[in-house]
Amino acid sequence: MTETFDPAKHLTIFHDAINALDYQTIERYFADDAIYVSGGVGGRIDGRDAIMIAFRKYFDAYPDQVAEDTLVENVGPLAARSVWKLNAIDSRTGQPMVRTGEETLTFNAEGKIIRIDVTDY
Repeated sequence: MTETFDPAKHLTIFHDAINALDYQTIERYFADDAIYVSGGVGGRIDGRDAIMIAFRKYFDAYPDQVAEDTLVENVGPLAARSVWKLNAIDSRTGQPMVRTGEETLTFNAEGKIIRIDVTDY
């Protein structure tokens, strides 16, 4: 019997990889043609390679980020949503950053992320 895909479980694994700065796991989760949409990164990023460049740039600036999901739920058979909060210090300026928001991850049939939509509150 094949295990049913649980998007919320995979969102949690993906977020754990981000908190650990496990770039190898993060990259494996993205489909080649994934799309990342967030006002926090200036809009839309197309493709796994470009997304990974943006992730590395962001975590170079905020390497101590601590993020916590306050809610994780499935919103479809291949999509999950999280509500989160995070704290970090800008390594360039020493200024603290606090953000809250929500994120929806959409997966393809192979369990790869094809789209992430982030909304800051």
